[in-house]
Order: sequence, then C-alpha cells, then structure tokens
Amino acid sequence: MNAPPARAEVVVIGGGVMGTSIAYHLARAGVEDVLLVERGELASGSTSRAAGGVRAQFSDELNILLGARSLEAFARFERDTGQDIGLHRVGYLFLLSTPEDVASFEAGVRRQNALGVPSRMTDPAEARRLSPLIGTEGLLAAAFSPDDGHCTPEAVVHGYAAAARRHGATLVRHCEVTGVETRGDAVTAVVTDRGRIATSTVVCAAGAWSRAVGAMAGVDLPVEPLRRQIAVTGPVPGLPPRLPMTIDFTSSLYFHAEGPGLLLGMSDPDESTGFATGTHDRWIPRLCAAMEHRAPALLDLRRTGGWAGLYEVTPDRNALIGEARSVSRFLYATGFSGHGFLQGPAVGEVVRDLFLGHDPFVDITPLRAERFAADAPRPEVNCV
Repeated sequence: MNAPPARAEVVVIGGGVMGTSIAYHLARAGVEDVLLVERGELASGSTSRAAGGVRAQFSDELNILLGARSLEAFARFERDTGQDIGLHRVGYLFLLSTPEDVASFEAGVRRQNALGVPSRMTDPAEARRLSPLIGTEGLLAAAFSPDDGHCTPEAVVHGYAAAARRHGATLVRHCEVTGVETRGDAVTAVVTDRGRIATSTVVCAAGAWSRAVGAMAGVDLPVEPLRRQIAVTGPVPGLPPRLPMTIDFTSSLYFHAEGPGLLLGMSDPDESTGFATGTHDRWIPRLCAAMEHRAPALLDLRRTGGWAGLYEVTPDRNALIGEARSVSRFLYATGFSGHGFLQGPAVGEVVRDLFLGHDPFVDITPLRAERFAADAPRPEVNCV
C-alpha cells in the first residue's frame, strides 16, 4: 500500500466520480503533483451506489449546461480514457400527473431547447409507447429527452483514475483526512492518518462527508447525508431494448434496465438524515403503492437484490461549487443532491479552471456555498 507523499501542489479529498474527475482534469491540464486521497477504496462511497442516470433535463440553467457538457464527455469517455462505461443513451422520461408539474416541465423544456437540449413534451399514449411497463391512468403528460440515459458509475471512476495516473497524478487509498492546517487565511497542509501532506490547495470532493472536511478548514458546507435505497429485479419478459430511464415525478418512483431485469428506487419521505447505509424494508409498502398506481407490471417482478447509499443534500437541492472566501485555495464540489454522478465530467472541468484562474465554460458563482448566508438559494426542481 503506497504512502502519501509529504508534499503536493493540490490535494483532492474524495475518490468518487467527482474527485477522480477533478484529479484527471487537473493532471491532464499539466498541473504537477496532483494528489487524491480516499479513506476507502475508489468509488466505495456514494458513487458505487448510484443509479447511474445521466441527463440534461433540469430546471436550473446551470444544471442543464453541466448535464449537457457531461453527456458529451460520457459519449467520448472510452476514446478519452480507454474505459468502456456501458453507456446506454435510451433517454429520460418524466411522467407528470398534475397541472403544476406539466407547466413546470413545459417551462423547463423551453429552457432546455434554448440551450441545445432536444427534450420535448409528450402525451400519455406516447409515454406508454416509450415505456410499455407503465399505466397511464391519471397521467397528464410526460417530458422526454433522447440524449439522456444511464451508464456504470464504478467504470467511470476507474476510467478517470487510470487516466489521471497516466497524466502523472497520485491516488492514495485507505488514507483518511483528519485535519486541514491553515496559517492566516491560507491552506498549508492536509493531515491524514498516514501522515502530513504540505500543500497550498485543497479540493473537497468528499460527498456526504464534506461538511466535516469543510469544518476542518473553518468553511461551512451545508451538506447533509440522506439514505436512498435501490432494488434490483429478476428478468423481465419482453423487456424493451431501449427502455428509457422512467420517473414518475409525483411519487419519485424510477426504473431503468439493468441486465435482463430492472433497477428501481424512489425517495422515502420518512427517512431522516444520517450516515446509515443499511437496507431496510420500511420503504417497501410505499414503493409497492407507487408501482401499483403507475407501473403495475412491476409488482409481478421478483426482487433479487438491492443496496442503500447516501445522497449529499443541500437546503435547496442544488450543488455547492466554488472556492471559499474565508480560506484561500480551499475549493469544493459537493452537495449535488442526487445528480453528482451525472455532472462529474463537467464539474471536473470547472474545478480545473477555478484552480488555474481561468473562466469556466459556465459561471458557477450562483452555486457558491455563501448563497445561503446571503439568502440567495438556487432551487433545482427536477430532483428525484
């Protein structure tokens, strides 16, 4: 097991998709002595437990741009890194059952179209043709974008990690950060359970654990961990080969193809914040009720497995991206509230540019953590 170096130009904390993307983009840009530290294995946190959806269908313009940029990167990922990520661009289909949601998604589609995303509204009959497992009772409309889809989160992480190493970055596993040293308003070192690393720059990409990392440097990152569960089913007879990621927006029930079966999940309003990742069956009655209402064909499927992971939730369900004002060269990319995996490629570019002092392809100033102290939240509506 390799030990961390005594010095690095920049230390990235977190070995999920966000951290490995950032390390890759920094190293590829020629930044020397890029070090990533991960307290467990790469992709062992939230990334490995994500549903793998990738999309640009958002209500927030910044998220649309970050999602679209990431979709471009996922499409060329194997060419750039040599890693096959199992990308299936089968589309995202949001099922809408209230007039308010229809109006909100119509506005979102107009905004997405203006930014080059080929999303569109559909009627219930077309929604059923796209996703034959659903029922249309009470369904008013749907929103669909053919460019969206899903891929394999762990493959993305390992692709970025291998490419980062090829460009000169060092990645150290089983190395837990226990402190961030500062002198005045400047970062001077990262302290780990395996030694001190002198550095002038820290990037926090620690997902659900980011609040604690920020506190080490006196930076408030308002992120709370929230358990979300996923179930996997056995084979589905006649499963459509291009079944889109399908989301019943009212209940948050979602599903997509996973091998010969389905991966499915939904939010649990009774879940409290915390770091518990054990699975439980308390959500099953609500899950079954949602399936009975919107996709009764799913009730006949046998559940073969599942897991739980952590969302990294902020008060407005939108990301925290920026550089701390109180501490020089403490950068962060966290709080994605369920859409971090799909934005990893674009956010890696953004953090690279922030580190280099360049203007990113999109102005992420509204996503700075200080927006909450300034009473300027930036809510994202299209969260599940």
